[in-house]
Amino acid sequence: MATGHRLLLENARQVVLVCARGERFLAGPALRSLAVLEGASLVVGSDGFIKAIGPADVIQRQFSGETFEERIDCSGKCVLPGAGALFRKTLERNEQCSEHYDTVRHRLSIFRFSTLFAGLVDAHTHPVWAGERVHEFAMKLAGATYMDIHQAGGGINFTVEHTRQASEEELFGSFRQRLQCMMRAGTTLVECKSGYGLNLETELKMLRVIERARRELPLGISATYCGAHSVPKGKTAIEATDDIIHNHLPRLKDLGRNGDLHLDNIDVFCEKGLGAELGAQAISHLEEVSDEGIAAMAAAKCSAVLLPTTAYMLRLKQPRARKMLDEGVIVALGSDFNPNAYCFSMPMVMHLACVNMRMSMPEALAAATINAAYALGKSHTHGSLEVGKQGDVIIINASR
Repeated sequence: MATGHRLLLENARQVVLVCARGERFLAGPALRSLAVLEGASLVVGSDGFIKAIGPADVIQRQFSGETFEERIDCSGKCVLPGAGALFRKTLERNEQCSEHYDTVRHRLSIFRFSTLFAGLVDAHTHPVWAGERVHEFAMKLAGATYMDIHQAGGGINFTVEHTRQASEEELFGSFRQRLQCMMRAGTTLVECKSGYGLNLETELKMLRVIERARRELPLGISATYCGAHSVPKGKTAIEATDDIIHNHLPRLKDLGRNGDLHLDNIDVFCEKGLGAELGAQAISHLEEVSDEGIAAMAAAKCSAVLLPTTAYMLRLKQPRARKMLDEGVIVALGSDFNPNAYCFSMPMVMHLACVNMRMSMPEALAAATINAAYALGKSHTHGSLEVGKQGDVIIINASR
């Protein structure tokens, strides 16, 4: 009896698996050569999970009597991993250019640029907020530092004020538009932080917006509580910490227990470089990490989420990516999208990582797929094209 499947991607010139042996991350020598198949096909089942990957002729014989909701001829194209979601929507078509892409929900994203590979994972963003800060760019160009702007009433405090005033519907509307821009650039799984409320009421409002997006939009979302993003006006650091410990965290625990909110991560700041010793899954930024901190992260298998856009926008020293990679740290990438670093594009993040942080192209791709998924605790289901993982795929208009 014939079995129905969601999708057959056939005859791809190249399928970039990233991993092929169930690895949860790639580090050290494993980054030198990613897993790749030539002349291959891929089957996604009706449940959205990958059922088979292999040589095109083998897949053709194995599934010859079975039906598919959709078949896509990937001849001459490259296929990579992704993390998307169940409806189909053409995002862009341009007859002067062969580049276009479609997104298919049910844990499948297809970006038809014409090679197969996994969709990109953005491991660090701040996408829920109100209040544009474009005016601050002129201040930066005139020489103002981040702290100069902050002390002048801009920066986080400016965004906090506007986010507190915004309605939940207003926040969701702008958040949805930003996620759609990320999808157009190939991101299919994204970490989303709160952190522009700094009081319980607004932090919960932001987290409800993230939860709604998780349920309604065609994108994988990893939700992060970031209520300790900054010390709010009118409180000392000790008072703000007490508020988080005695009010925020117990409330979040209750909401999670009742199923009203789903939180994947809690984000805190470690000024003394103790993240690895405290058992953190991932540490972000790391522009000032010490040699001892790098060694501790490598030993603890703690992911380093590097943000090349932040160093670029703020004219900071670049994170020492080469040192981390050479020491065996699990390096991931994130856009750090926020009002201060307005970048939706993980391909641009990968480009900056290669040019400014001297990462190789395979290292940058692994950092934006399997290692970014590892940083979010999702590399068992995302970040590579392997049987049993979610069928999240990018097709690009390139042979390799």
